[in-house]
This record gives sequence, structure tokens and C-alpha cells, in this order.
Amino acid sequence: MDPGRLVATHLHRDGQHVVLTIDSSVVDRWSTPTLVVGGGKGAAGMAAGCERAVGAEHLFGAVVVADGCRADLQSISVIEAGHPLPDARGEGGARRLLDLVKQCGAERILCLVSGGASALLACPRPPVSLVDKIVTTQLLLECGASIAEFNTVRKHISAIKGGGLLRAAQAPMVGLLISDVVGDDPGTIGSGPTAADATTFADAAAVLQRYALLERVPTSVRDLLADGRAERVPDTVKPGSAEAGRCRNFVVGSNRVALDGAAATARAAGWRVHVEETPIVGDTTGAAAQFAARLRALAAAADRAPLCVLAGGETTVRVRGSGRGGRNQEFALAVSDGIAGEEIVVLSAGTDGIDGPTDAAGAFVDGTTLARAMERGLSPAAALAANDSHTFFAALGDLLRCGPTGTNVMDIKIALLPSGRGRS
Repeated sequence: MDPGRLVATHLHRDGQHVVLTIDSSVVDRWSTPTLVVGGGKGAAGMAAGCERAVGAEHLFGAVVVADGCRADLQSISVIEAGHPLPDARGEGGARRLLDLVKQCGAERILCLVSGGASALLACPRPPVSLVDKIVTTQLLLECGASIAEFNTVRKHISAIKGGGLLRAAQAPMVGLLISDVVGDDPGTIGSGPTAADATTFADAAAVLQRYALLERVPTSVRDLLADGRAERVPDTVKPGSAEAGRCRNFVVGSNRVALDGAAATARAAGWRVHVEETPIVGDTTGAAAQFAARLRALAAAADRAPLCVLAGGETTVRVRGSGRGGRNQEFALAVSDGIAGEEIVVLSAGTDGIDGPTDAAGAFVDGTTLARAMERGLSPAAALAANDSHTFFAALGDLLRCGPTGTNVMDIKIALLPSGRGRS
């Protein structure tokens, strides 16, 4: 899932022209120089792929990335910013991107979007301030809303999301996207800075109402949503509009690509492989219980050949405690009860190497996790209730700490059933 490779595969230079190829067919061609803008955990790597494929001297621009996701670029500036909570660096970076596309001068604008762009491209729409946006983001992170619901709100309080970057652009755009959402919808990836948005201000208000947040968000957010519903301010860019037609978006990487790569690696190591076709979504603890039951069923039906089970997706956590963790660590902790005593080992990890506001990508569990925890006086139930999975796994030494990977295609679950049992 190297973002540079994913992008470079689709671009090359022909003299003074850049050529974009999708599925072996040329879909666009334009004269250099090219303005490159973008945001997300993989944006710097994607920009590096552009420089490698086209030549740095034919490109200019800037991308906004999460701390730790920087790459050495020659002609494209890299701006690091906060994630998952936005910060002033992200706001400054987002406003710089808007200025660049407004003052373009190039024949084409190449926009690189990957997971994390929603938080990194922080450009609050007046009267919402950056502090108001941070408060709203924190509330949405903790309430258990899906990524689509989360982004519906973010689009409507932002000047750059929901097609805002596209609306400001003074030249046609091409979007190359690495998807971190189920369904790979360009309007949801990074909250769709270059894509049309079918949701409305009313939908955004409904999300806040659904999670009992409408009276908890800052007054400026409520006021903006009210103005939008009353049509006193323009809505996001809509499907079928002339604005929407000024950008062509192409998804060049996704969770499925990551799963296919993992499957190939497992087969090369001698494992039989089963890939779950349905993404794992919804409440983390509920999804984990279902996954554990699925693994027990596969273990019971497996022959003696080792089996690797792969799944992807992204769950949501309802934060009720004050502990530390992330959805993958919480997923692993919830799985541990369902595989206790079984010859099964599971890793749940974020492909970005970052799970929530922690230093871990995720955690490992196996059939001995609960027994080892009890020997150390640790309570899995208490850790789940406190959303304190990071402390739990740190004590066991079972965290995966790989550091930021510079890409993001949701989460991956890897389960190994070393010998199987039942039918031979």
C-alpha cells in the first residue's frame, strides 16, 4: 500500500505533457507545469510518487500530512499538522491549499487525498472557529458515529470539504484518492474536498441530534447549520452541478488492495487463506464478538492445514471511560474472550500505524490472553468499560508499535489458526 507506488503507477510524462492512465487506458493528458495539492496521512508519499513519475521540475504545490508522515520532496512543500484532532497548523495548511488553487495558473490541478485528510485539512467555515471545530470533532470521535455520519457534519462546517477545494479552483482538477472508507466513495474519502456531496445541512443537524450532540456543540456550529437549512449560506457542491463536473476522481488504493497483498504474502508463507468478503463495521465490541464466533466456526471446520483469515473495515467506539486506547486495541480486547483457550492468534491494526491517540497500531491476542491477564491481576472487562485497552495490552507486552506507515486504508484483522482441528 505504498502511496508513492500507487500514484506513480498511473502517471508518466510525455515530453512537456503529463499522462494519466487508469486500467491501462489514457484518461487525461495536460501540459506542465502541474499544481499538486493534497492532504492525508499518505499525501507526502503520494506526492513523492508524482515527483518520481513526472519529474519534480514539472510540479509545484503543497500537501498537508499528519505528524510523522513527512517525506523528502523536491518541489512540493510538506506541512505537518495534528490528527485526529485538528490544529492551527492544519488550518494554515488548508488555507494555503485554497490560496494555491485560487491563484493556480496551471492547466491542471492534481489533488492527492488519503485517509486523515478530514482532520488535517481544517478550514472552519465562519462563524465556526478552530476551537469550535476541535470541540465538535472531539464530541464526534467519542459518540460512536460512523465515518459517513462524522464526515457529514465536518463537510458542512468546513470551507474546504464537501467540494470546497473544487469550488475554489481556477482550473480543472484530477483527484487521485487512497480510500480509507467502506465503499470507496470519493465524497467520503477525506470528506470529499474534490467531490460532490449529496448530504445537506439538515442531514448534518440530524447526525448531531441522533447522538444527542446538538445542544452540546458550540453555538457557532448550531448557528451555521441553522443558516444553511434556511438557505442563507450555500450548501456543499452537489452531484450533477457544473462545479462537480470540473473534477475527475480516481481511487488508486483501498482496503481490498491491502487484503489482496496480505493474502499473497500468507500464501507464499505456506498458509491457506480465507478472506472475509464483508467489511467489519459498526460497534467495536459487537463486531469483535461476531468475528470471534466466525473464527471458532472456521477452526472447527478446518482441516489440518494452517489457515490465515483476513478481514478489513473500520468499527466505531462509544467512549464512556477515561482510559487510553483505539478501536483496534479495543477490538482485540473484545475478541480475546471469544477465543479463550483456542489455538487462534489475532492481530487487529490500523494500516496507518496509528490507533487512536496512542503510540500503537493495534494489538495481538490469542487463546492465552485472558489467562495471562488474570495472572497479572488485569481485568479485561474493567479495561473495556474504561476504554483502557492500551494500558491492558502494554502490561501484557502485546501492543503492535510499528510507527506511522505513511498510508491509510482502514484497518486489517489477521487471524492465524495454526493447525486447525475437526475434519482431517
